[in-house]
Amino acid sequence: MQNLTLVSHHLCPYVQRAAIALSEKGVPFEKILIDLADKPAWFLSLSPLGKVPLLIVRQPDQPRAVLFESSVICEYIEETRAGPKLHPADPLLRAQHRAWMEYGSTILSDIWGLETTPDPSIYEQKRSAIANKFERLEAVLGNGPYFAGKDFSLVDAVFAPVFRYFDLFDTIIETAVFANTPRVSAWRTALAERPSVRQAVGSDYPDRLHAFLRKHDAYLLKAA
Repeated sequence: MQNLTLVSHHLCPYVQRAAIALSEKGVPFEKILIDLADKPAWFLSLSPLGKVPLLIVRQPDQPRAVLFESSVICEYIEETRAGPKLHPADPLLRAQHRAWMEYGSTILSDIWGLETTPDPSIYEQKRSAIANKFERLEAVLGNGPYFAGKDFSLVDAVFAPVFRYFDLFDTIIETAVFANTPRVSAWRTALAERPSVRQAVGSDYPDRLHAFLRKHDAYLLKAA
């Protein structure tokens, strides 16, 4: 029997991926939240990259193991835990899912620019890039409710934290990134209703994200 600890940060979307995957598998785990602006020494001793998430795996009569990088953690959970399969059985389809997971990470990179820049031109550049990427996704989505249809997958675990940003952003200013993507919008709504997605962050997530925007003097706030 393994004992799992997920080392986390309140806002990190990569942590949310791992938390969602664990919840979907029905795997109990402990969560430890750290401040990335003041990283504790014990964390730096465990994390080769100084980033979250970390998954600390404790097994009887074996040394403690530490996994880093969200994609690796999610794959480990999928391969070692019972419960619903979060990857397709077909190797080609599974590879395609992994590719779309990486695509989700590129959107997160654009979101970082969108939420931290005080420059209106950079904001618009990132907003447009995100909208274009969602339009590309629109072309490959089926009838849902999830990425691969009726079954929840790791692709959904990746995109749920992406969509969560806009739950706050769109209350501040109309970003219009989903203006031309009705299927993506329906997917976003379905994921928001998923218990594993709702439980992946604390109830103070919107307040913390808003404080993050203020700290970075975000154009997104000034434009409002």
